[in-house]
Amino acid sequence: MSLALSKTAPSRLSVAPMMDWTDRHCRVFHRTISARALLYTEMVTAPAVIHGKRALLLDYSAAEHPVALQLGGSDPRELAEATRIARDWGYDEINLNCGCPSDRVQSGAFGAVLMKSPDLVAECVAAMIEASDVEVTVKCRIGVDDDDPAERLPGFLETVSKAGVSRFTIHARKAWLQGLSPKDNREIPPLDYDLVYRMKAEYPHLDLSINGGVTTLAEAEAHLARGLDGVMIGRAAYHDPMSVLGGADAAIWGQGAPADPFAVAEAMKPYIADHLQTGGRLHQITRHMLGLFHGRPGARGWRRTLSEGATRPGAGLPLYDAALAAVIPQE
Repeated sequence: MSLALSKTAPSRLSVAPMMDWTDRHCRVFHRTISARALLYTEMVTAPAVIHGKRALLLDYSAAEHPVALQLGGSDPRELAEATRIARDWGYDEINLNCGCPSDRVQSGAFGAVLMKSPDLVAECVAAMIEASDVEVTVKCRIGVDDDDPAERLPGFLETVSKAGVSRFTIHARKAWLQGLSPKDNREIPPLDYDLVYRMKAEYPHLDLSINGGVTTLAEAEAHLARGLDGVMIGRAAYHDPMSVLGGADAAIWGQGAPADPFAVAEAMKPYIADHLQTGGRLHQITRHMLGLFHGRPGARGWRRTLSEGATRPGAGLPLYDAALAAVIPQE
């Protein structure tokens, strides 16, 4: 990827795929805040795409673009078939999960455990690339268990990139597959940002994004200033979306003014109304919006009103407006 393209790429700032969080309603909300950030689906397993309810798993709003589908799996044929199926949905990227440390993922021999099998990952991505009409990327860790990341990560990048992948998102922590919960794996293994910086220096032809421990837009900008091609932010973008995404378009891409949370709240109303009209429930959307006014006077009232009322039968825009009325605009 050329430097010029890298400077304008959506992957300069992305929101991490997070199970039970980054569903289609969350992504519409995040897109309302930032027009440019790259958004990811929750991880969907290849067998689920092949055998499950495809519309439920893959449908999304056209407003979400640019949006990437993250697949989980370790069978090249299954991943290729899932990729072929996903073509009809028009995602902007297909990503292979080589970083999730959960027990369920380990038992299926995919996620972070794939760091131990770079040759298999190369087979998987080669099959996916052949089946895809968009870029295939990989999200990984720096190593697993007793690995020496300084040996594991470069070997992994070399092997997988030879199969055709040129863009990686690297969670700058090891994954401990035994003894740590998924939550602990996000927090306890030490971060090694310097290793990721070295990988960029050693493999300048690869597009490398960093993930893990990034909680502010300023921190993201600092990583970009060190020469990385992108930054992926997870829970901070979910819990305090305005702080992370509200100024991203202006700060990262030099486009637009910082978003206003009240304007975002108003812009979500037609989407909420359409969802309710088709039989959806208010809380399915508003559960992702509780952090919209984080740190502002009245934010607690906004959260309380929605948390207590949005799950009730018949809850709709009047409740949403009542929650919004609890927030005090800043001068």
